[in-house]
Amino acid sequence: MRRSVLIAGAGPVGLTAALVLADAGVPVKVFEAGAHVEEDLRASTFHPPTLDMLEGFGITAELLAQGLVCPHWQIRLHPGGERAVFDLSVLEGETRHPYRLQCEQWKLSRALLARLAGLPGVEVRFGAAVTGVAQDAAGVACTVESAGHTETVRGAWAIGADGAKSAVRKAIGLEFDGLTYPETTLLATTRFPFEAHLEGLSNVSYCWKAGGNFSLLKVPGRWRVSIYPREDMPVEAQLAPAAIEAALQEIVPRTQAYEVMEVRPYRVHQRIVDRYRVGRVFLAGDAAHLNSPAGGMGMNGGVHDAFNLGAKLAAVINGRADGALLDLYDRQRRPVAREQILAQADRNRARMREKDDARRRAMLADMQAIAADRARLKAHLLRTSMIEGLRQAAQVTG
Repeated sequence: MRRSVLIAGAGPVGLTAALVLADAGVPVKVFEAGAHVEEDLRASTFHPPTLDMLEGFGITAELLAQGLVCPHWQIRLHPGGERAVFDLSVLEGETRHPYRLQCEQWKLSRALLARLAGLPGVEVRFGAAVTGVAQDAAGVACTVESAGHTETVRGAWAIGADGAKSAVRKAIGLEFDGLTYPETTLLATTRFPFEAHLEGLSNVSYCWKAGGNFSLLKVPGRWRVSIYPREDMPVEAQLAPAAIEAALQEIVPRTQAYEVMEVRPYRVHQRIVDRYRVGRVFLAGDAAHLNSPAGGMGMNGGVHDAFNLGAKLAAVINGRADGALLDLYDRQRRPVAREQILAQADRNRARMREKDDARRRAMLADMQAIAADRARLKAHLLRTSMIEGLRQAAQVTG
């Protein structure tokens, strides 16, 4: 108990933290409310530094085998096709993976679970929800509910990686300040080959259309279409099959109906806690910060949290560092979330929500100028690919 870490949440963030700790010989217990890893419509973009981090565990190669390399991404006007294309090869020398990878997050979760299964001192329990946390000078106690049974599990430290509705965050009394954007986004998937009908389409494409916008993100075997709904219709009405069909027909008109595989509505939030640590309890990922998915920074930022925190906890538990090191986690990661991840995601969202045609074209011209200038392009991609944020964090040493 004097060494063990209890982790709430078996998503990519919680499992990454568990792997970093277990690889360093620290016992971990992971509790997940869900019955298994859900193959649902969540994050699908891996940025270059995330691939760099995961490479040490052999996971990047596995993800590359299951995903789609995205050497460039774009912003375009629809239906004309004018676009700014951001070529990530300019990042060669700054990262071992100068591209984005399009791969569903559940594939990462499964790869992490497979690695954890081969390490001693690891327990992962599904169908077990952490509903409360208490702490004292000796350690932490998590209340865990499973199959109608409640138990108390003790450990030395705890990590709340249990998502936006984090029970751990609530238990330690932290507010989740910020806002919820007014719109509801509709996510639909289809096997229709948009790339065969929209010239020069990237695997990640953010598109303006008349009066609105949409995005197209390709993953193996399907396109994920984010539809930003009309403001003159209730969201419920726009979830109807006929409304989804009409939205897809607006992207590429065709005589046949689209085969729609999944549809999911979601709200977008911009929130962050005022500290990542309360005593022996830490927060990471969506439990600590939420942002617009525009730019694909949420899951990646959470994984970066997990690597940072896991390494520090392991160093302290194994006697290689003083406990004061743990305060550095908050000082390194929270400013990056606030100033880089949330701010960049908000700028991405605001740009794509622009509806004035003249302003859109001015924005596009500016982005085309950035894409055409190697120095400006590299600076832009260092920021939007999250490399700059990690370097900012590394500069905080005290």
